[in-house]
Amino acid sequence: MELKVDDIVRCVVKSIEGTTVFLEIEGNGVGSMVMSEVAAGRIRNLREYVVPHKKVVCKVLKISANGHIELSLRRVTGKEREEAQERYKKERTFSSLLGTLVPNAHTVIAKIKEKYDLADFFDQLHAQPSLLGTFIGKSEAQRLAVMLAEKEEREKHAKKIFSLKSSADAGLQDIKATLALSEADIRYLGSGKFSISAIGADFKEANAKIDNALATIAQRAKEKKVHFEVKEK
Repeated sequence: MELKVDDIVRCVVKSIEGTTVFLEIEGNGVGSMVMSEVAAGRIRNLREYVVPHKKVVCKVLKISANGHIELSLRRVTGKEREEAQERYKKERTFSSLLGTLVPNAHTVIAKIKEKYDLADFFDQLHAQPSLLGTFIGKSEAQRLAVMLAEKEEREKHAKKIFSLKSSADAGLQDIKATLALSEADIRYLGSGKFSISAIGADFKEANAKIDNALATIAQRAKEKKVHFEVKEK
């Protein structure tokens, strides 16, 4: 897919040289990011925000005539970051399900990407399962349609919003330590706000996972004197 200015892209940090971060853009080569585009305000330690191999969501700032791509991390809004993560989750789910049906899943996905954005294709399959029959056998396409329907029926999603803020010198590290858990999916929305979501067999189970995770976060925040508050959606 050809990139344009203001596109939101998923990247992996490859290296940091001085005050410049070099990133691999998923499916679109490499780009770079200057320190001022990593985060707003003064940055004392660049590696508190980006380290090699870390996955980040960036915005395309500029594409030079020679094809060099300049990126920004700080200009990505919480909503844009969340949407990008959701698209990635859909692509990963589709790739995983397809891999259980056909031995050449990577080849099929490459062909699909020639005509569609993979996340959009995944969404369209719910309403038009026959689309997949263009790329794989009819029986496999029908089986995948059934798997998608069963997965959607089986999983229930719950979500809440909360905030964490600290004015301490080690505030960033304290917040990272407070959020170091695996029971739920936590995403940064910007301005100290985070979303927390979980999947369960029913809403009761999904909400219980979130409540348990929030209880842990609340306890850690209290110990580190980080301000914690659950927001109304």
